[in-house]
Amino acid sequence: MHTTATPIPTLIQIKLRRQSRLLEVCFDDGSRAELPFEFLRVHSPSAEVKGHGPGQETLVVGKQNVGISRIEPVGQYAIRLVFDDGHDSGLYSWKYLYELGRDRDRLWARYLERLRGTAEPR
Repeated sequence: MHTTATPIPTLIQIKLRRQSRLLEVCFDDGSRAELPFEFLRVHSPSAEVKGHGPGQETLVVGKQNVGISRIEPVGQYAIRLVFDDGHDSGLYSWKYLYELGRDRDRLWARYLERLRGTAEPR
């Protein structure tokens, strides 16, 4: 029986796939998320990206080729992703990783729509 608690991964269930540029996370409820590095970078939970309140989000661009240098555990609740562009201030909680996996298609479509809105007219 599944409880309302957010499913959690163990470190052995987090795989950094550098060749395919994916972070694979398997949760204890059986769900699995494949999260592209670019997706993780532009959806960083850091204040630099999220801001300090609603409407303060920063649109991160030009991260198609970003890599992840390493993963650092943070207690029993999160990981820190160290990106090769120097960004390392976002703590990805198990809950946030689960939500990113669950909502990936919708979040990515919204991100692409925001990018299109910033394009200069020709």
